[in-house]
Amino acid sequence: MEPSATPGAQMGVPTGSREPSPVPPDYEDEFLRYLWRDYLYPKQYEWVLIAAYVAVFLVALVGNTLVCLAVWRNHHMRTVTNYFIVNLSLADVLVTAICLPASLLVDITESWLFGHALCKVIPYLQAVSVSVAVLTLSFIALDRWYAICHPLLFKSTARRARGSILGIWAVSLTVMVPQAAVMECSSVLPELANRTRLFSVCDERWADDLYPKIYHSCFFIVTYLAPLGLMAMAYFQIFRKLWGRQIPGTTSALVRNWKRPSDQLGDLEQGLSGQPQPRARAFLAEVKQMRARRKTAKMLMVVLLVFALCYLPISVLNVLKRVFGMFRQVSDREAVYACFTFSHWLVYANSAANPIIYNFLSGKFREQFKAAFSCCLPGPGPCGSLKAPSPRSSASHKSLSLQSRCSVSKLSEHVVLTSVTTVLP
Repeated sequence: MEPSATPGAQMGVPTGSREPSPVPPDYEDEFLRYLWRDYLYPKQYEWVLIAAYVAVFLVALVGNTLVCLAVWRNHHMRTVTNYFIVNLSLADVLVTAICLPASLLVDITESWLFGHALCKVIPYLQAVSVSVAVLTLSFIALDRWYAICHPLLFKSTARRARGSILGIWAVSLTVMVPQAAVMECSSVLPELANRTRLFSVCDERWADDLYPKIYHSCFFIVTYLAPLGLMAMAYFQIFRKLWGRQIPGTTSALVRNWKRPSDQLGDLEQGLSGQPQPRARAFLAEVKQMRARRKTAKMLMVVLLVFALCYLPISVLNVLKRVFGMFRQVSDREAVYACFTFSHWLVYANSAANPIIYNFLSGKFREQFKAAFSCCLPGPGPCGSLKAPSPRSSASHKSLSLQSRCSVSKLSEHVVLTSVTTVLP
């Protein structure tokens, strides 16, 4: 996260450019009370910011924890895409639990209150979470691109997904080490350094002015611009395949097995006296697969779009500050402060937005979230749905529903055969 600008310079207090001079203790106490009362105490709009941070904190922690539990407790949800979604949720939990409280205090007090060690750890973990999120979204897009556009070139498996996740964390933890190396904690008011941590700043310290420009330019390209460009291209091709009816094998199967509506009645009459027609079952499987892929693609596209929008302000502001040297001498310091504060909040709001997206766009996650909340409410609830059904319960359910399924099979064949005309051109 971006540390705030030097706050003391806006008040006319010493900023460390002169030699520290002894001051009476009474004056120090009075000065500290003045700072707390008139400068550090949250203003009205900052109380709104605190409420927004608290809301994001609760939603992000609860929502992402439920995502992880849903996939862990249900074997049928342990797909390759869901493994990557769980990894994204783990990164969101990490940044929310560790980095969000520190960022809130820095934005409100404009001081670093956590010492030298955490000055290196917290910004480092923030950068690692950004890298993990970007790489995870990239692997999701790559996996969907292969599965839909080139299904014969690469076969994704759960084992490969777990290996990719370990590689994502290893790369992120290694590549972001320079972020921890350059962070240092210093005091803006050396006269009060032994009395309080107020107006301490955690900021980058580089040996030369050229290094931060190179580093942050590469950081912006590698963690934002290039991945989003590649993912946009991948999802564009996925969109063309899914909504252009060009899924390899799917469209050809529909066309090959399709019959005119005048012929469907004969098939229906024939099915009334025999077993369900294989043609109808093939139609049903193909249509269900297409619908499932479309729903998944919609959800992942929305996740990517929200990520791009939430990280855009902080990425642009960091480039303007670190690369182009802006915001050093500004007349309206409050406006700059508000821009950075809002951009910090957006980063954490992205962590809270993902579980909400899953809830609205994924029926499986929505069912698990409802079951989890019903367990927390008083009274009986479908808590058992959080766990995968046992083989015995699955068998009994099949035996109980066998007759009903046979009775509606003929009607479902007719519905599928009739509605398939809306899928074909």
